[in-house]
Amino acid sequence: MSSFTPYRSSQRAGRDRFPQLLRAEWTKFRSARGWVLAMAASVLVTVSLGLLIAGGARSTCVTWKGEGPCPAPLVGPDGTAVKDKYYFVHQPLKGNGSITARVSDMTGQMRLPDAVPGVRNVKEGVVPWAKAGLLVRQSLTQGTPYTAVMITGSHGVRMQHNFTHDVAGGPVQGPRWLRLTRSGDTLTGYESGDGKTWTEVSTVKLTGLPETVEIGLFATSPGALWEMAAAFAQATATFDQIKLQGANGSWRRDDVGVSLGPDGKTLHHPGGVVESGDKLLVTGVGDIGPATVEGGLRADLMLIGGAVGLIPVLVVAVTFFTTEHRRGLIGTSPPAEPHPARLLAAKAAVVGAVAFVAGLVASGVVVPVGLAMLRANQNPIQPITLGTELRVIVGYAALTAAAAVLALGLAALVKRGIVAIGLAIALVVVPYLLAIAGLAPWLLMITPAAGFAITQSVPTFAHVDVDQSLLGGYYPLPPWAGLTVTCGYAALALGVAIAAYRRKVPLTAPAARPGRPKR
Repeated sequence: MSSFTPYRSSQRAGRDRFPQLLRAEWTKFRSARGWVLAMAASVLVTVSLGLLIAGGARSTCVTWKGEGPCPAPLVGPDGTAVKDKYYFVHQPLKGNGSITARVSDMTGQMRLPDAVPGVRNVKEGVVPWAKAGLLVRQSLTQGTPYTAVMITGSHGVRMQHNFTHDVAGGPVQGPRWLRLTRSGDTLTGYESGDGKTWTEVSTVKLTGLPETVEIGLFATSPGALWEMAAAFAQATATFDQIKLQGANGSWRRDDVGVSLGPDGKTLHHPGGVVESGDKLLVTGVGDIGPATVEGGLRADLMLIGGAVGLIPVLVVAVTFFTTEHRRGLIGTSPPAEPHPARLLAAKAAVVGAVAFVAGLVASGVVVPVGLAMLRANQNPIQPITLGTELRVIVGYAALTAAAAVLALGLAALVKRGIVAIGLAIALVVVPYLLAIAGLAPWLLMITPAAGFAITQSVPTFAHVDVDQSLLGGYYPLPPWAGLTVTCGYAALALGVAIAAYRRKVPLTAPAARPGRPKR
């Protein structure tokens, strides 16, 4: 794959300056056309596959007006795409005040996969993140600031605000007293098992809250998750022993975010409220929280082809070592040559730097260009900040560099090119491809493929259930934690290889054959 002139040092054995080694290894690399072309192929593959995905993406939505482009995602106070659909029984609250109520029961319905094709399979029950409780909102406008304390289907009492923030209360299930108080911009949630002894769940400050807010009872339920989609689900909560301080008007009823059915008149999956004595039975559909899937296409989808694009990088990194090792130029050097461990470190620095540049060029092209193509085709796009976009771009470059160093370290350890290439692909590429298919996502926690988490452009929120596949935006580790795993593997492989080569003592120069004495 390459041809080069072996490095020769004018220094004494073991005294080679590392910058000289770097220059020599860089000269070898750039002089080998095969290695340079392979790196260019990596960039081409990553960019081509990403732009192919972007160019072929067409998102359409069906409403009572017909089929057409999907609307832009709803955005919350911090710029995150959110869902904001629920049934709200409320009153205006001017100034300070509070609401107290017992949620004595929560039931529901959810659609499961059809047992008989074409026959809807709707069963009784609630999904884990069904919610019912007390809510204070700036206004009924979707996406505006709010605070809520609630019971959930399977996650106990929670206090949430502004869609992305979640604090756990007690893990208890069943009837629970809840209280939500307002004092200026400060809102505090409480829970109780008997309505007498109260425990604070959390305190939230909503800066800029207007003097008059909406306060009341709500219920909502995200869809039942199956087959990478959310099917119909609703929750019905029974509220009693309701007490208001600071508000004493009549109850208002609003199905916030409800959409119209195919006829343009009938509400699609509407909520509602039924009064029974001093009880209110509130039924809601939807969710108040982050929109991890429904919020639009994600920037990291542009880098799905990055796993395939890494294969040429891994091959180059392995052959960058094995080419010289096969010729006996590493590990058997005479005193005039650099020590094998130092030479290996120099090779790692060069191949890592080249891989970083290749990854940076690929991601620096495919991410912004791909997003521009998605927008041009009227696809809804998940909001992404400049900082996140830069982290995705530079992070993929760092992943490429770490993968290259790992492959070089594996080559130095096994000393067989084909075996090292197979190991590198099995450790870095295969787990990622399996995760795309929704298979064994846990591999992205324990293998070097964990580093792909650095390309995650939409956070994974603990209070939102998602399909555990990369297509659904699921990464089991946070971005920097995933990259740390890959870098750890690379450092371990290279460190063990360097340690092994440090124990190798360069051979002494062969003694001259004795000849006849001169006359």
